[in-house]
Amino acid sequence: MYLLRNKEIKKFIFQIVLFTLFGCMIGFFIAPAAAVLVLAISFCFSLFFFRCLSREHRNIRLLSSRIDSILRNDTFLTPEEFQEGDLAILQDEVYKMAVRLHEQSEQLSQDRTKLSNALEDISHQIRTPLTSLYLMTERLKQQPLDNAQLLLLHQMNQMLDRINWLITALLKMSKLEAGSITYQFTNVKMKDFLQEALNPMEISMDLRGQTCKICCDDAISFSCDRIWTLEAISNVLKNSLEYTPDGGTLSLTVSQTALYTELCIIDSGTGIPKEDLPHLFERFYRGQNAGHNSFGIGLSLARLILSRENAIITAGNDSSGGGKFTIRFYTAKTI
Repeated sequence: MYLLRNKEIKKFIFQIVLFTLFGCMIGFFIAPAAAVLVLAISFCFSLFFFRCLSREHRNIRLLSSRIDSILRNDTFLTPEEFQEGDLAILQDEVYKMAVRLHEQSEQLSQDRTKLSNALEDISHQIRTPLTSLYLMTERLKQQPLDNAQLLLLHQMNQMLDRINWLITALLKMSKLEAGSITYQFTNVKMKDFLQEALNPMEISMDLRGQTCKICCDDAISFSCDRIWTLEAISNVLKNSLEYTPDGGTLSLTVSQTALYTELCIIDSGTGIPKEDLPHLFERFYRGQNAGHNSFGIGLSLARLILSRENAIITAGNDSSGGGKFTIRFYTAKTI
């Protein structure tokens, strides 16, 4: 019955029926036996044709299922399966395409691994002089310095911290892209998780008079890798607090459905410029209102982390005028 789903097959059946009826009418005028003979021949021909057609469609459906398996990396076509015929030629071309794609995928994976290893080596080489510079600044702090020199020393420490953070972030991104990170999923209470992410930022928020409102039911929980998700959420929160004015409020709203757990982060700033929205998650992209300490990596790293654990993040502007980030943690492989 699956053949009847094809419109061309339905049209062909309709034509066969018409020709059979036409032949039977002509044969009936010649002799009743002729009409029966035409009907029998037409039935035998149709039966033979549909058996052949059914075999071809079965092979097509088998090839389709094998292609689907290849896309999911479950199985792989082998040359021994090929035979002569047009369908076999198509299968042969699919096999060659699958081999080529598999080779390219393997090569890309190897290139990413090499890049990750190279960045790791570079980061270790850079951290050696960084450590020396940190020690030198600590020794300078012990010397009698005037206010101008102390300020300069403080600025040097800040720049060293920025370089160290940049190296760490790039190393994390390269490892994620190379697939060398294995997530450890656990069930986490969302409200406690958000408070944990905000703890390192409380001093900065107090100095700027910023407040944070968390609207989340105590019972809401979700599955994630706690450490990596904390890294991602912290980067988004830092970005939102950067654009929250002094005395402003950051709102965190959590909702849950059967499909996903949604976190909305809304600041009370002036919103995200429309020109920045399409590029906000691009690596090293700095928006129009970006601070001088911004590298344009935090949001890119956050999206990369979340995409590896069945979550998505989007950016936009809230109706109140502030910037809005929406993160959805899906409960199943639905994206």
